[in-house]
Amino acid sequence: MILKVLVDNNTYIDQYYLGEPAVSFYLEEEDKKILFDTGYSHVLIENAQKMGVDFNEINTVIFSHGHNDHTAGFQYITENYDVSKMEIVAHPACFNNKKEGDEEIGAPYEIDKLRNLCKVNLSSKPIQISNQITFLGEIPSSNNFEKRKLIGSYQREQSWVDDYVMDDSAIVYQDEEGLFIITGCSHSGICNIIDYAKKVCNEDTIKGIIGGFHLFEKDEVLEHTIKYFQNTKIQCLYPCHCVSFQVKARLNEVFTVHEVGVGLTLEI
Repeated sequence: MILKVLVDNNTYIDQYYLGEPAVSFYLEEEDKKILFDTGYSHVLIENAQKMGVDFNEINTVIFSHGHNDHTAGFQYITENYDVSKMEIVAHPACFNNKKEGDEEIGAPYEIDKLRNLCKVNLSSKPIQISNQITFLGEIPSSNNFEKRKLIGSYQREQSWVDDYVMDDSAIVYQDEEGLFIITGCSHSGICNIIDYAKKVCNEDTIKGIIGGFHLFEKDEVLEHTIKYFQNTKIQCLYPCHCVSFQVKARLNEVFTVHEVGVGLTLEI
């Protein structure tokens, strides 16, 4: 599998891409060409063109969850490309209206509009995307130190209710050497995601993880996470997007933490 970072908070020195506080990864595996999240703005389009990624060839767009820093870039794709052959994969709650205070933070399109544009596959259960890539669906909580945090509210029918981001998911690539996990923000808890990936794929070896871990403070949760990573014997860490510098620095005291920025290409 080939993975390219199209959007991230960071860019590399002397590589002239655009960064924004958002995420998008491009994946190639067998005949599948996949976007995992679409960033926030036109940055996605400009970076992809510079990196030689043709959105006309995309089969599948997978959303980790419904926040606009992971979904809003798709509207720029619809304005510039034919998306009728693309399939959207996401949790059923991904396209609920979301807000934090007075600010709208959800996807900028309704599910009915999306269905008029392309195929939409919503599932809280795992979905096999290809022979080696799985969308995990809704992530159960298995670690008591990872509590889901309230982030604004979402619209359920005519009411607004507390949003614990139950739509947060991830994907996992599996080969004979183990699992490589790709996350958006890990609102579900990065260790919960790992546990569920191991269960779904019936595999205990974690080759690596790339994505947001939603860790910002040097606190008890981080120390529990480090112990979990040690016990799980994770081989490679690529934290990005919603991981603070101080968390990366603490992780790097224990593991080898790889730098992530727009333009990074991995062959896994």
